[in-house]
Amino acid sequence: MKWSPIFFPVALLLSLSVSAANAPSQQKVIREVVIKAEPAKVWAVVKDFGAIHKWHPAVESTKTETKADQDGVRLPHRLLTLKGGGTILEKQTINSDEEMKLEYKIVEGVLPVSGYRAVMTVKAGPMADESTVTWTGRFYNKANDVNPKAGEDNATAVKAVEGLYDAGLPNLKKVIEVQ
Repeated sequence: MKWSPIFFPVALLLSLSVSAANAPSQQKVIREVVIKAEPAKVWAVVKDFGAIHKWHPAVESTKTETKADQDGVRLPHRLLTLKGGGTILEKQTINSDEEMKLEYKIVEGVLPVSGYRAVMTVKAGPMADESTVTWTGRFYNKANDVNPKAGEDNATAVKAVEGLYDAGLPNLKKVIEVQ
Protein backbone atom coordinates (compact mmCIF):
# COMPACT_ATOMS: atom_id res chain seq x y z
CA MET A 1 0.00 0.00 0.00
CA LYS A 2 1.29 3.44 -0.93
CA TRP A 3 0.88 6.26 1.64
CA SER A 4 -0.17 9.71 0.58
CA PRO A 5 2.20 12.54 1.56
CA ILE A 6 -0.74 14.22 3.32
CA PHE A 7 -1.30 11.22 5.61
CA PHE A 8 1.45 12.08 8.12
CA PRO A 9 0.46 15.73 8.78
CA VAL A 10 -3.20 14.69 9.17
CA ALA A 11 -2.24 11.84 11.52
CA LEU A 12 -0.11 14.26 13.57
CA LEU A 13 -2.97 16.77 13.87
CA LEU A 14 -5.40 14.06 14.92
CA SER A 15 -3.06 12.80 17.64
CA LEU A 16 -2.54 16.36 18.93
CA SER A 17 -6.29 17.02 19.09
CA VAL A 18 -6.88 13.79 21.01
CA SER A 19 -4.22 14.68 23.59
CA ALA A 20 -5.60 18.24 23.90
CA ALA A 21 -9.07 16.82 24.54
CA ASN A 22 -7.64 14.95 27.53
CA ALA A 23 -5.82 17.98 28.95
CA PRO A 24 -7.24 19.96 31.89
CA SER A 25 -9.03 23.14 30.85
CA GLN A 26 -7.85 26.53 32.00
CA GLN A 27 -10.40 28.44 34.05
CA LYS A 28 -10.91 32.21 34.03
CA VAL A 29 -12.56 34.65 36.41
CA ILE A 30 -13.02 38.35 35.62
CA ARG A 31 -14.47 40.93 37.99
CA GLU A 32 -14.74 44.72 37.69
CA VAL A 33 -15.63 47.55 40.02
CA VAL A 34 -16.13 51.25 39.36
CA ILE A 35 -14.59 53.47 42.03
CA LYS A 36 -15.38 57.15 42.52
CA ALA A 37 -11.77 58.34 42.42
CA GLU A 38 -9.19 59.38 39.85
CA PRO A 39 -7.24 56.47 38.28
CA ALA A 40 -3.94 57.73 39.76
CA LYS A 41 -5.37 57.55 43.29
CA VAL A 42 -6.77 54.05 42.71
CA TRP A 43 -3.57 52.86 41.06
CA ALA A 44 -1.50 54.06 44.03
CA VAL A 45 -3.42 51.58 46.23
CA VAL A 46 -3.58 48.66 43.75
CA LYS A 47 0.10 48.78 42.79
CA ASP A 48 1.30 48.55 46.40
CA PHE A 49 2.04 44.82 46.24
CA GLY A 50 2.81 44.61 49.95
CA ALA A 51 -0.36 46.33 51.16
CA ILE A 52 -3.23 44.10 50.01
CA HIS A 53 -4.07 43.50 53.68
CA LYS A 54 -5.10 47.16 53.91
CA TRP A 55 -8.04 46.62 51.57
CA HIS A 56 -8.75 42.89 51.19
CA PRO A 57 -10.88 41.62 54.09
CA ALA A 58 -9.58 38.02 53.84
CA VAL A 59 -5.93 39.02 54.31
CA GLU A 60 -4.71 39.40 57.89
CA SER A 61 -1.17 40.52 57.01
CA THR A 62 1.35 40.75 54.20
CA LYS A 63 5.10 40.18 54.38
CA THR A 64 7.17 41.15 51.34
CA GLU A 65 10.67 40.29 50.21
CA THR A 66 12.63 40.14 46.99
CA LYS A 67 13.63 36.64 45.92
CA ALA A 68 15.46 35.19 42.95
CA ASP A 69 13.36 32.91 40.76
CA GLN A 70 14.68 29.79 39.02
CA ASP A 71 16.31 31.98 36.34
CA GLY A 72 18.06 34.16 38.93
CA VAL A 73 15.77 37.14 38.26
CA ARG A 74 14.98 38.99 41.49
CA LEU A 75 11.27 39.67 41.86
CA PRO A 76 9.05 40.92 44.68
CA HIS A 77 7.22 38.18 46.59
CA ARG A 78 4.48 38.56 49.17
CA LEU A 79 3.37 36.09 51.79
CA LEU A 80 -0.29 36.60 52.61
CA THR A 81 -1.49 35.36 55.97
CA LEU A 82 -5.22 34.81 55.72
CA LYS A 83 -7.80 35.47 58.39
CA GLY A 84 -8.92 32.12 59.69
CA GLY A 85 -5.60 30.49 58.82
CA GLY A 86 -3.52 29.57 55.80
CA THR A 87 -1.00 31.40 53.67
CA ILE A 88 -0.44 32.20 50.02
CA LEU A 89 2.97 33.02 48.54
CA GLU A 90 2.75 35.19 45.43
CA LYS A 91 5.35 36.48 42.98
CA GLN A 92 4.90 39.84 41.25
CA THR A 93 5.77 39.65 37.55
CA ILE A 94 4.61 43.07 36.26
CA ASN A 95 3.99 46.39 38.00
CA SER A 96 3.61 49.04 35.30
CA ASP A 97 2.79 52.64 36.18
CA GLU A 98 2.44 53.43 32.48
CA GLU A 99 -0.23 50.74 31.89
CA MET A 100 -1.56 50.80 35.48
CA LYS A 101 -1.19 47.04 35.46
CA LEU A 102 -0.18 44.63 38.22
CA GLU A 103 0.44 40.98 37.41
CA TYR A 104 1.36 38.22 39.81
CA LYS A 105 1.42 34.42 40.16
CA ILE A 106 0.77 32.12 43.08
CA VAL A 107 3.90 30.19 43.99
CA GLU A 108 2.17 28.10 46.68
CA GLY A 109 -0.75 28.34 49.01
CA VAL A 110 -4.09 27.15 50.28
CA LEU A 111 -6.26 28.11 47.29
CA PRO A 112 -7.50 25.03 45.36
CA VAL A 113 -5.78 26.15 42.14
CA SER A 114 -2.62 25.49 40.15
CA GLY A 115 -0.92 27.63 37.54
CA TYR A 116 -2.70 30.73 38.88
CA ARG A 117 -1.86 34.06 37.21
CA ALA A 118 -3.74 37.27 37.97
CA VAL A 119 -3.80 40.71 36.39
CA MET A 120 -5.25 43.84 37.97
CA THR A 121 -5.68 46.94 35.82
CA VAL A 122 -6.90 50.45 36.53
CA LYS A 123 -8.46 52.53 33.77
CA ALA A 124 -10.54 55.69 33.54
CA GLY A 125 -14.11 54.96 34.57
CA PRO A 126 -17.38 55.68 32.77
CA MET A 127 -17.72 59.14 34.35
CA ALA A 128 -15.25 61.90 35.17
CA ASP A 129 -13.34 61.27 38.39
CA GLU A 130 -14.07 57.52 38.26
CA SER A 131 -11.89 54.49 37.72
CA THR A 132 -12.60 50.95 36.61
CA VAL A 133 -10.56 48.22 38.28
CA THR A 134 -10.49 44.87 36.49
CA TRP A 135 -9.18 41.75 38.23
CA THR A 136 -8.63 38.73 35.97
CA GLY A 137 -7.41 35.33 37.08
CA ARG A 138 -6.44 32.34 34.94
CA PHE A 139 -5.74 29.00 36.55
CA TYR A 140 -6.27 25.25 36.57
CA ASN A 141 -7.91 23.10 39.20
CA LYS A 142 -5.73 22.09 42.16
CA ALA A 143 -4.97 18.67 40.73
CA ASN A 144 -4.34 20.10 37.24
CA ASP A 145 -6.19 17.01 36.09
CA VAL A 146 -9.07 16.14 33.76
CA ASN A 147 -10.69 13.92 36.42
CA PRO A 148 -9.76 15.49 39.77
CA LYS A 149 -11.08 14.24 43.07
CA ALA A 150 -13.70 16.23 44.98
CA GLY A 151 -12.39 19.55 46.28
CA GLU A 152 -9.73 19.76 43.57
CA ASP A 153 -12.12 20.19 40.61
CA ASN A 154 -12.80 23.16 38.32
CA ALA A 155 -15.99 24.22 40.13
CA THR A 156 -14.17 24.38 43.47
CA ALA A 157 -11.29 26.36 41.96
CA VAL A 158 -13.61 28.85 40.24
CA LYS A 159 -15.73 29.30 43.37
CA ALA A 160 -12.63 30.03 45.49
CA VAL A 161 -11.29 32.66 43.08
CA GLU A 162 -14.73 34.25 42.64
CA GLY A 163 -15.03 34.48 46.42
CA LEU A 164 -11.63 36.12 46.67
CA TYR A 165 -12.45 38.73 44.01
CA ASP A 166 -16.05 39.29 45.18
CA ALA A 167 -14.81 40.07 48.70
CA GLY A 168 -11.81 42.14 47.64
CA LEU A 169 -13.10 44.53 45.00
CA PRO A 170 -16.08 45.96 46.93
CA ASN A 171 -13.79 46.53 49.92
CA LEU A 172 -11.15 48.17 47.71
CA LYS A 173 -13.90 50.53 46.52
CA LYS A 174 -14.98 51.24 50.09
CA VAL A 175 -11.44 51.91 51.35
CA ILE A 176 -10.58 54.27 48.49
CA GLU A 177 -13.86 56.17 48.45
CA VAL A 178 -13.66 57.02 52.17
CA GLN A 179 -10.08 58.34 51.95
